[in-house]
Amino acid sequence: MIATATPLTRKALAEREPGRVEAPPVRIVHLGLGHFFRAHQAWYTSRAADAGAWGIAAFTGRSARIAEDLTAQDGLFALVERGPVADRVEVVTSLVEAVPGVDVTRLADLLADPRVAIVTLTITESGYRLRPDGGLDLDDPLVRADLEQLRSASPRPETVLGRLLFALDARRRADAGAIAIVSCDNIPDNGSFLAAGLAALAEQVDASLAAWISTHVSFVSTSVDRITPHIDEAPAAVAEAGWVDRAPVVTEPFADWVLAGDFPAGRPDWESAGARFVDDIEPWENRKLWLLNGAHSILAFAGLRRGLHTVADAIAHPECRALVEAFWAEAVQNLPPGTEHVAYRAQLLERFANPRIVHRLGQIAAEATTKAQFRFAAVAERSVRAGREPAGSAAALAVWIDWVLAGDLAPDARADDVRIAAASDDPITALLALVSPDSAASPGLVAQIDAALSAVTTSIPLTHEGARQ
Repeated sequence: MIATATPLTRKALAEREPGRVEAPPVRIVHLGLGHFFRAHQAWYTSRAADAGAWGIAAFTGRSARIAEDLTAQDGLFALVERGPVADRVEVVTSLVEAVPGVDVTRLADLLADPRVAIVTLTITESGYRLRPDGGLDLDDPLVRADLEQLRSASPRPETVLGRLLFALDARRRADAGAIAIVSCDNIPDNGSFLAAGLAALAEQVDASLAAWISTHVSFVSTSVDRITPHIDEAPAAVAEAGWVDRAPVVTEPFADWVLAGDFPAGRPDWESAGARFVDDIEPWENRKLWLLNGAHSILAFAGLRRGLHTVADAIAHPECRALVEAFWAEAVQNLPPGTEHVAYRAQLLERFANPRIVHRLGQIAAEATTKAQFRFAAVAERSVRAGREPAGSAAALAVWIDWVLAGDLAPDARADDVRIAAASDDPITALLALVSPDSAASPGLVAQIDAALSAVTTSIPLTHEGARQ
């Protein structure tokens, strides 16, 4: 332990670890400056063998506070790997510029620089503001407002895709060359999902820009995996390591990153940090989306209804764990042969049970409608098409519906639609239609969810304290 903690800056780091003073040049732009990005993409880039050649400029979503805190630290932050027994601290050095998201001029300037080769995104499923099928949502008032902005002489777009399109237009006008865009959000085939949405937006604004994007932009699909809860205070381990840090990150020791796609302007040697590149991302994407994220959502909805607060609490509850394992048993039948899942599930149980990773169920419950669509309904649809019994996914959908009907909702971009559906004469079918119209049209599946809902509700105590966190 170091007796005196020092404010974290590049100069201070260089004094303690000679050779780490130089900030790498910005060659990656990231949209969505949050905890997960810093524990995952920034961490992988910092640990790459060629890290000295790949700096990141990251833009916030809404708040400018984190950008201010990180700017004061030259982009540096302490990453705390929290194991079941002890913490390990390292300083991540790949982030060299932190910018408020509203600064679209700086975003455009960066993408107009031919040295910038990659844009990565972590903006959550709902942050794309697209329809479930990936199409442009012209009923969204922010999307409509951005279309007006992007057609104006001095655009100031507010949505992430609007800002990205504005910056890509600057790259086109600067003739800065091809670029890769990498979605790191929990959406099936996230690269294609983003490509379709951005193309639809571009077509509405400028057909020549849409044509340029089709020939100069590569969309890379990814599967990302690292449990990273939000924290409000710096862990004691940071001070014990000798640092005063205004923006630390706590994460688990496990990390996984699988990518598929082309990088026409180059990329870091992420393999040297443990990333994997594959030809077909779908099996790995679905394995993680269903087994980790799906389990997280089940634990959130079922756990909150039982007065539980964290993932560790919920996985220790016999009924919650049984729901997870039943869902897993069905979900793995929808993975292609050869996709390893036995060891992965065992790892997940250990990761969920880590009592020192305080992953709050109330945080996981946010944007529940989109999560239910991709994590539960997608499995139900596949099981029904294959002629298999969708018992686990029906129970998962019932847990979500039960939580919705209890009335303690978390932030959700589709909250108005959820309220209308929940208040209808047939709330089960109406809510199911929000996440899977095909499933809602299946009387057998609706009846199965209805039966599962009765069983779930019967097993829950009258109180559901903890649903508001």
